[in-house]
Amino acid sequence: MWLNDTIGVIPKNSWAIDPFGYSSTMAYLLRRMGFENMLIQRTHYELKKDLAQHKNLEYIWRQSWDAMETTDIFVHMMPFYSYDIPHTCGPEPAICCQFDFARMRGFKYELCPWGKHPVETTLENVQERALKLLDQYRKKSTLYRTNTLLIPLGDDFRYISIDEAEAQFRNYQMLFDHINSNPSLNAEAKFGTLEDYFRTLREEADRVNYSRPGEVGSGQVVGFPSLSGDFFTYADRQQDYWSGYYVSRPFFKAVDRVLEHTLRGAEIMMSFLLGYCHRIQCEKFPTSFTYKLTAARRNLALFQHHDGVTGTAKDYVVQDYGTRMHTSLQDLQIFMSKAIEVLLGIRHEKEKSDQSPSFFEAEQVRSKYDARPVHKPIAAREGNSHTVILFNPSEQTREEVVTVLVNRAEISVLDSNWTCVPSQISPEVQHDNTKLFTGRHRLYWKASIPALGLRTYFIANGNVECEKATQSKLKYASEFDPFPCPPPYSCSKLDSDVTEIRNEHQTLVFDVKNGSLRKIIHRNGSETVVGEEIGMYSSPESGAYLFKPNGEAQSIVQPGGHVVTSEGLLVQEVFSYPKTRWEKSPLSQKTRLYTGGNTLQDLVVEIEYHVELLGNDFDDRELIVRYKTDVDNKKVFYSDLNGFQMSRRETYDKIPLQGNYYPMPSLAFIQGSNGQRFSVHSRQSLGVASLKDGWLEIMMDRRLVRDDGRGLGQGVMDNRPMTVVFHLLAESNISQSDHVSNPNPRNPSLLSHLIGAHLNYPINTFIAKKPQDISVRVPQYGSFAPLAKPLPCDLHIVNFKVPRPSKYSQQLEEDKPRFALILNRRGWDSAYCHKGRQANCTSVANEPVNFSDMFKDLAASKVKPTSLNLLQEDMEILGYDDQESTRDSSQPREGRVSISPMEIRAYKLELRPHK
Repeated sequence: MWLNDTIGVIPKNSWAIDPFGYSSTMAYLLRRMGFENMLIQRTHYELKKDLAQHKNLEYIWRQSWDAMETTDIFVHMMPFYSYDIPHTCGPEPAICCQFDFARMRGFKYELCPWGKHPVETTLENVQERALKLLDQYRKKSTLYRTNTLLIPLGDDFRYISIDEAEAQFRNYQMLFDHINSNPSLNAEAKFGTLEDYFRTLREEADRVNYSRPGEVGSGQVVGFPSLSGDFFTYADRQQDYWSGYYVSRPFFKAVDRVLEHTLRGAEIMMSFLLGYCHRIQCEKFPTSFTYKLTAARRNLALFQHHDGVTGTAKDYVVQDYGTRMHTSLQDLQIFMSKAIEVLLGIRHEKEKSDQSPSFFEAEQVRSKYDARPVHKPIAAREGNSHTVILFNPSEQTREEVVTVLVNRAEISVLDSNWTCVPSQISPEVQHDNTKLFTGRHRLYWKASIPALGLRTYFIANGNVECEKATQSKLKYASEFDPFPCPPPYSCSKLDSDVTEIRNEHQTLVFDVKNGSLRKIIHRNGSETVVGEEIGMYSSPESGAYLFKPNGEAQSIVQPGGHVVTSEGLLVQEVFSYPKTRWEKSPLSQKTRLYTGGNTLQDLVVEIEYHVELLGNDFDDRELIVRYKTDVDNKKVFYSDLNGFQMSRRETYDKIPLQGNYYPMPSLAFIQGSNGQRFSVHSRQSLGVASLKDGWLEIMMDRRLVRDDGRGLGQGVMDNRPMTVVFHLLAESNISQSDHVSNPNPRNPSLLSHLIGAHLNYPINTFIAKKPQDISVRVPQYGSFAPLAKPLPCDLHIVNFKVPRPSKYSQQLEEDKPRFALILNRRGWDSAYCHKGRQANCTSVANEPVNFSDMFKDLAASKVKPTSLNLLQEDMEILGYDDQESTRDSSQPREGRVSISPMEIRAYKLELRPHK
């Protein structure tokens, strides 16, 4: 969009030479943005070899679910070890390096490490040099099908002076002139862009059909094979697998996800602020924020760099990334806290400006860029009430147990009508061997919040006709004697080797000696063995990129430590501070079950690991959690790609342990022959493996002293205290299927999708900065419910935004729709459907979506389908297979649109308040 606004260009060729492996989600997104071609480089060296031998380095990338060839995109894979000049002219780097003319003496770059250096091309040597270069070109060309050959000429940090560019150009032009003026050489060489290459190649493919017998090709570009799947895990040589970066700098991988969902929430609020507003004065507040909103988008986008979110940047660069994200998080939270006042009608939009302070603040705050978020405690003094406002960023109503921190236990919760709400109070526990309790309390209640809407609650201390929050009952097994029971709770000793917590759906059984989860007993009496184990790899050769353990992970938990169970009306929790051979354990954990009744939370096991891999005790160690289940998955498991689709993974004995680790941005599951499925949803990106039958192991943090020789020049020692959150789900299906030999990925269940969405799009909580006197009843500004009804359960709003907020007012004259709605219809496994329905799932998207009655008080008009980058109007070039867009691309029928499972669709529209 920036390129188009600035220089009038919409790119259609993707160039990505340095990501460490490639996701097929990227191919899908690019195709649906109107891209036609991709160039990639870092893929496993054995895979390159295999593709090269069959001349399949250029292929059509197709999504695994696509039966209609609608997702096809043309890909050129570079064939050799690197993308630099020694590895791009042909197979012999010692020769190619001689044609990197910036390495001639007099330039700042190092000379060729192979000993023979480039020399200036002259009339005397041009024939010999040209033939030597052309020989490399000829050898490289045998790896590809066509007579059109790409030779990139560059490297990181090149072309920094006119002299350098001139040296390359002058020498190559002379070589090209010689080749082109000798017809006997049968070659034509010239400078060109990526676009020139792909255009020339496609013209040749139109003239000559390079298809192989029996090959499945594509109607897009004839003559090439179509392939599906992704390119993880990457290895560049020997057993150097780049699976370490899946976990490096996990603290910032978590911040990335928080900024992402906060930005989405702010975009949605901005859309409603402008949608409901049709007078200039109320546009002032939201549009005054556009500069910071743009900065937030850019700071998040910047961190998606292949040395950003990957954790492979130098410490001071990580600090810069972190500071940018932290600043944007704060800006967005301030904007959202002001936006809720306008959306709830608390104060008139005329007096609201970017400068005026807000009544509310975010309940979760971060003191600085690398500090863990803390809950702001509510000081509930006698006779006071505090306003809490909850924002639901999901497309469906959320019934959920929510929590805030309070500094005293005698407290009540009321909804916006001042009706009493049942609540629970529990002591706050912390990761501290000497002081388990902080003296503050966690207050829980069940909230109901409309889709994309707001709901108000009050926390009161004093003269209200309400029950006080019920206190949870504590049991403990601890070395402390006497046990420091926090007032006003009652504590009793755990006197057996096992302890349980339960709700209506499941019972969790724990081993008291080491505080670990043993099994889940389901409502129907069946059991799932979980066998939780905390372990560590010793890895003196690992680095920011590479995972190179010496041997298998060893368990670190010993009998002893502290276990505290807390049971109450809404939440049951087991806190475990395990004993390890270190004085200060590198982790502690809280495992929770919810009893909200009819909530999605009731169906999950929530585990929160507090991780502190700090200090040189943990040098060259990598911390894992392993779930040893009884699911017979035959070493097959599934992990997600970008939170969008699943990929089938198989563990192979023939490759090293580190090669069997895969990225886990948000979900991994294993499935047994009897239909049992065990899933782990994560709130942040990590790495996952299934090294033995029934095992699922996830790496949580790593601390590595040495550089692993891939360009970073340092180890990873800047570990921060952090929290890793998982939602565990044990399901059984209603239809048996052979998933082990089926090469296609499985989809998550509908329930699993919803659980993942709740984890990745949590409720945003805001609290009033000042308390109110309880006798003064606040005016009724209870809730904001913008949707006419919740969306179907398998329809997800990827984003709802105003793409160009700074131009919002001018665009009205141009009569262009100013809003964008991006929707994804989730692909889900119907063999597990009965579970999804009980979690408030009223409908799925079998009917077309109707924009005209989606919103309660807003009329949607001028609905137009567009590309995912909102730049292409021509739907044909994006490949969507539905009839909706081909019948009449200008206007979907009465604003009704159909979306196929797995598709992401973008629409431009205009919103106005109903007259």
